[in-house]
Amino acid sequence: MKIIVTDTPSQAFEQAADMIAAEIRASSTPVLGLATGRTMESIYRILVRQHEAGTLDFSSTTSFNLDEYAGLPATDPNSYHRYMHERLFAHVNMPARGIHVPDGVAPDLDAECAGYENAIRTANGIGLQLLGIGETGHIGFNEPPSAFDSRTRVVKLDAITRRQNSSMFDNDPEQVPSHALTMGVGTILEARRLLLVAVGAGKADIIDKALNGPVSEAISATAVRLHDNATIILDKASSAVWAKNRA
Repeated sequence: MKIIVTDTPSQAFEQAADMIAAEIRASSTPVLGLATGRTMESIYRILVRQHEAGTLDFSSTTSFNLDEYAGLPATDPNSYHRYMHERLFAHVNMPARGIHVPDGVAPDLDAECAGYENAIRTANGIGLQLLGIGETGHIGFNEPPSAFDSRTRVVKLDAITRRQNSSMFDNDPEQVPSHALTMGVGTILEARRLLLVAVGAGKADIIDKALNGPVSEAISATAVRLHDNATIILDKASSAVWAKNRA
């Protein structure tokens, strides 16, 4: 596991975007695992800027998003379909057939999850999986406890997660859907490379638990330490507690 600590959040975003861009350029058929959240918005802006400058071509790229809220159609302003379209897909030349986001209103959500797993296998697996980390230590929506061999499935969201995500729902956690579809920890760990990005003092305590604490299904982000090709990019604020306890 490689841990990179930058002086500023913007430097962390630039390094993460450069790693994703390098993954796209290195393969004739790149397959990305993508994430959502405020941290990712800055990374996607950089990738869009590189594409608009003519230095990054998405035309042969396939993508799989980590998760989607159950019950929200793709057109809902708070869906991750909409998030990805507005922040990345509408601005780059990734073919529509290569874009995959779980369908939160599929008639059979279990079948949707099984089909998602099959689509990843058909694409020969994910080359680089981008990750954030939630307040409960979750990657994707793998709330505690999540088995390290778990697959794409429907999960119930923790009250902490619903509160954390409520800013997009009029700051009302009750408006945040109670369930979501998410790649499992086992699915994530099968990606050939992992890239976890976290910035800001608000992530310092959970980053310390994820990197210094015991590897445990109670904090799904600790599973990243089991991967043989994982990179963690932090800024000084998010790394502060980890750095202090590591010393």
